[in-house]
Amino acid sequence: MSISIPKGFQWAALHCGIKQDSTIADYVLVRSVPQTVAAGVYTRNRVFAAPVAWDRQHTPTDDLRVVVVNSGNANACTGDQGWQDVQAMAASAAEACDAQVDQALVMSTGIIGEYLPMDQILPAAAQAVTLLADDEEAFMAAACGILTTDQGPKVASVELEIAGQPIRLAAMAKGAGMIGPNMATMLALVMTDAPLAAQDAQAALAAAVDASFNCISVEGHTSTNDTVLLLASGASGASPLSGESLQQFSQALNTVCVELAQQIPNDGEGSSHLITIDVQGAASRDEARQIAQTIANSNLVKAGIAGADPNWGRIISAVGYAGVEINPDQVRVAINGFDLYREGLPVGYDAAEVSTSIAGNRETSIVVELQAGSAAARFWTSDLTADYVRFNSEFHT
Repeated sequence: MSISIPKGFQWAALHCGIKQDSTIADYVLVRSVPQTVAAGVYTRNRVFAAPVAWDRQHTPTDDLRVVVVNSGNANACTGDQGWQDVQAMAASAAEACDAQVDQALVMSTGIIGEYLPMDQILPAAAQAVTLLADDEEAFMAAACGILTTDQGPKVASVELEIAGQPIRLAAMAKGAGMIGPNMATMLALVMTDAPLAAQDAQAALAAAVDASFNCISVEGHTSTNDTVLLLASGASGASPLSGESLQQFSQALNTVCVELAQQIPNDGEGSSHLITIDVQGAASRDEARQIAQTIANSNLVKAGIAGADPNWGRIISAVGYAGVEINPDQVRVAINGFDLYREGLPVGYDAAEVSTSIAGNRETSIVVELQAGSAAARFWTSDLTADYVRFNSEFHT
C-alpha cells in the first residue's frame, strides 16, 4: 500500500545489536520539526515499563523533537537501572538530534526483566541520524524496526482536506501476542502534519484508542509496555484545528487507529481467523462492550472458530456470564450472517454450510442482538490454534 507521508518528520532504522539477527533492525529514530505536539495513551497494567513511566511524565506536550524505539527488550521490571537506562536512551537520541532530553520520548518492546545493552544502544543514535529521511522507504524501515513476533509491518494512512488544505496521517504499530484491553504488548505511533493543540491531541487520541486498540484481544493479556503516541508537526500549513475541522481530523484519526487495531489480532500468533464481534441492542455501550469482550476472551469460542465449528452454545454461554443483565429469550446469535440462536432456542440451519463459510474465509463475523436498548459495541479477536499454543510455549518473554 502507498503511504501518505506527513510533513515535518524523518525516520531511520538500524540494527544495534539487541536482536541476534544482524539483518533485522532493532533501533528506530524519529525526528520531528520544532514545537511538535505529542500525546500518549498507555497500559493500565500496574506493572509498567520504564519507558512508559518516562513518556507519561512528558505527554501531552507541545515541544517534542525526538522519539526513539528499541525492539527485542522491553526494559520492564528492571528497577532503578531501567529508569537510568531510559533517561540515557532519551538523552543520547536527543543529543544526536540537537534537542533537549525532555523533548524525547522512548518506546521499548521485547523480553521482560532483562537490562538494555546500553553499550550498543547509546552509540546507535549518532549512526541513525545519518540515515534519517522523510520518504516512504524510511517510514517503512521504521515500521519494520519496531516489530518483534509480528509476521510483517502494520501500517495505515489517510489524507483528507480541511478548509482546502491537505492533512496527512500515517501510522505504524507492532503487536501479535499478549494482546488484551486495555491495550496490549503493542506499540503504535501515529504522525500527522495537522496543527493541533496539545490538549486537543490528547483528547482525540484517547477517544480513538478507546474505539480501536482497547477493543482488540488475542488472549486478554495486558502487557507492561503498551504505548500509543500521536505526534502532530503542524507542518501542513493549515490553520489550527478547532470545532468542525478538529472533528474531521478526529474521525480520520479514528479510521487510522481502527485499521491498525484490526491488523493486530489478524496477525495473532498462530491465528487462522480474524473474528469481529458485534453486540447490538444493548442498554448501554459499556454493557455491549463487556459482552463483546467476554466473547472475545472465551477460549472455547476462539477454539471453535479455529475448527470451523458453528457452536452457538459457547457464544450464548459467554453472553450469559458476562455480568450483564439480559433476557435470554430476546437474544439472537449469528455467525457470518447465518442465524443460529433466536428467542431462547436454536434456529434450524445447515451446520455444514456455516462451517464451510468459516473455514473458507480469513474473517469471521459474530453478531449478538440483545433487544435491550439501542447501544452497540464492536470488538476484534483472533482464533485459538495449536500453533498459538506451540509458539507461546516455546517463545521466551
